[in-house]
Amino acid sequence: MQGLETLDLSCNRLSGPIPPSMSSITSLNHLNLSHNLLSGPIPTTNQFSTFNDPSIYEANLGLCGPPFSTNCSTLNDQDHTDEEEDEDEWDLSWFFISMGLGFPVGFWAVCGSLALKKSWRQAYFRFIDETRDRLYVFTAVNVARLKRKMETDGVHG
Repeated sequence: MQGLETLDLSCNRLSGPIPPSMSSITSLNHLNLSHNLLSGPIPTTNQFSTFNDPSIYEANLGLCGPPFSTNCSTLNDQDHTDEEEDEDEWDLSWFFISMGLGFPVGFWAVCGSLALKKSWRQAYFRFIDETRDRLYVFTAVNVARLKRKMETDGVHG
């Protein structure tokens, strides 16, 4: 490829940075990389320093550096911020997806096991009844103590 003088890669949906190895093609006189999805800094070594026509990089919004006035450090900061926002949206999406799937799975794991296994169902409802009875006794005893204490303190309701 050392004898290559003209290279037209326009409209090919190429993405990513311009390969630094392209700057080693010293015989390159004409280059067209327009209308792709290229990003990152434009190489400034060898032949690339002579390609000052911005139209050869046209419609590659991610490119920065000469001949554009876009500073690469500003563009990289913006790309990093956009990547963080995309990652946050992705994390939030996965949170809601897992919550949406986790609730029915958990619900049916409990209800399904109670519906299908009679001994588990009986044990569960026995536990609920005993807990309700204990709560009722606890409340009744404490209300009676409170009434007795109020009567002994001279407060009548």
